[in-house]
Amino acid sequence: MPSLKTIRKRITTVKATQKITRAMKMVAGARLNRAQQRITQLRPYALKTQEVLHGVASTTLSQQTAGEQGEQVQADSKDVVHPLLQQRPERTALILVLSGDRGLCGAFNANASKAAERTWRAKKQEGVEVLFGTIGKKSRDYLIRRRGTITRDFPKMYDSLDFGKAGIVADWVIDKYAKAEIDTVYVVYNEFKSAITQRTVVEQLLPLPKPPPRPEGSLAPTEYGFEPNEHTVLERLMPMYVEVSLYRAMLESQASEFGARMTAMDAATRNAKDMIGRLTLVYNRARQAAITKELMEIIGGAEALKE
Repeated sequence: MPSLKTIRKRITTVKATQKITRAMKMVAGARLNRAQQRITQLRPYALKTQEVLHGVASTTLSQQTAGEQGEQVQADSKDVVHPLLQQRPERTALILVLSGDRGLCGAFNANASKAAERTWRAKKQEGVEVLFGTIGKKSRDYLIRRRGTITRDFPKMYDSLDFGKAGIVADWVIDKYAKAEIDTVYVVYNEFKSAITQRTVVEQLLPLPKPPPRPEGSLAPTEYGFEPNEHTVLERLMPMYVEVSLYRAMLESQASEFGARMTAMDAATRNAKDMIGRLTLVYNRARQAAITKELMEIIGGAEALKE
């Protein structure tokens, strides 16, 4: 059995750790509230932007099809196809992986990194070359250890996260896609559900994915008119769609990280409390055994003197 001094030292160490984990839980909880408000406010806007873009793209493609069949279309229809709407055979894919810069948040970082690796292996089997862009130190280190091809890393993006930082990533993605350096873009991140629940998402960003099938009996999709023309509208709408989608993914990831860290630190605090209780019990038993041993020695000495 360890000595009383060793047990006391270990109890002191666990109590110090418990103070740290409790403080980290409180900090993560405070930051989670702000992050949750931001993603709750942005999410409807991001989803509506995607919905509108699907409608605009559908209208544009239908007009182009009509033009190919000999029907009259706008004079500038040949310029309508935006570079970000072009569909190409998938030869090179870019996977943007969003993780955290620090650990101590449970399986948050591992879930995103492993989902990216699974997508990578699946694409590789299909003969597709995969490039990575990383937002977060943990995903970068994970992919480096597995010899992934990281074309660019965006460090410290979550420090004072705003729309401008999402625009930096979006401009880089748009430039590579418009130059046909990549054929598809996927975003891997943890979607925030609650403080204890995060869902790992692998989402196709470019080319624009097909909209989900409409429920039976629902209204037909809205037909859009363009002023001054489709090309001008798409020139503004497509980059905005990429920026908003990436900003939403970054906010989702940030809120998920705070929720995962708060949950992990809460569990660590409770585990520390349980360990302190067990160590205290061991200490009391060892102390009682030491006292009993001393008493027995005193009694034994007194009996020896009587003889």
